Amino acid sequence: MTTSITTDDLQEFKTELLEDLKKILSQQTSGNSKRYLKSSEVMDLLEISPGTLQNLRINGTLPYTKIGGIIYYDTLEIQKLMEDNRVHHHIDL
Repeated sequence: MTTSITTDDLQEFKTELLEDLKKILSQQTSGNSKRYLKSSEVMDLLEISPGTLQNLRINGTLPYTKIGGIIYYDTLEIQKLMEDNRVHHHIDL
């Protein structure tokens, strides 16, 4: 049995994924949550590898602060990065 994926399925998936990311980021930036995250926390949050995180730092995509050998990321900057890189596709059928 094969399953066909339609453009509507992809649109629904994208919407759900964006909502999940918004939820995660809002939990990180609200209440008593930490404002600054260490590398391991950012990798868990964004589900990315150490190499990808390093590339985001090196190419200037994700700002960071280094104190005593520990790298910190501002959750507000992560949220801004996600919003600034949102892709809007308009599919005409």
